Amino acid sequence: MPPPTALTEPASDLRAQRIAAVVRDYQKPLLRYATRLLCNATLAQDVVQMVFVKLFRNWSPLQEAGGDLKPWLFRVAHNEAVDLIRGESRRKRLHDCGAAEAEILYGGRHTDPMPDQDRRDLVLSCLDTLGPDERQVILLRLQQNLSYDEIAAVISRPRGTVGSLLHTAIKKLARQVSRKEGV
Repeated sequence: MPPPTALTEPASDLRAQRIAAVVRDYQKPLLRYATRLLCNATLAQDVVQMVFVKLFRNWSPLQEAGGDLKPWLFRVAHNEAVDLIRGESRRKRLHDCGAAEAEILYGGRHTDPMPDQDRRDLVLSCLDTLGPDERQVILLRLQQNLSYDEIAAVISRPRGTVGSLLHTAIKKLARQVSRKEGV
């Protein structure tokens, strides 16, 4: 391997500074998005770490953070989260079957009354009832404030599909919140 030259050292320092700035600017929003998407903070940290590993591998020495970086980061986070969700789906199905059997065996659900909490916490707790696609568009729109076009770029779907998913997700959330509030 050739020794570093004066030409390569500044380029690699500049690259490292730019990547560090991207990590600083996007780590928290990506982590918040992945946590809500996966409903698991530990798995979300793994997802965000993989996003930055992929960024580091794909970032050329003189590349700058452009306007398409944010959708790219969220798209990679989405893809990593979907991979985890797919991997966990079989385990979840087995768990759900076991829960259904327990419900039958023990004659009904054993639920505690819902503790007092503000409406935001209630809505966030209802996100679990949405499908992965609906959950991600809700989080990208409401939490990350992405436009329909940016969301479409993240999830690789047409803009109209984004609107449809948002509409369906909001209706489902409204029903769930009403049920939990007892309205």
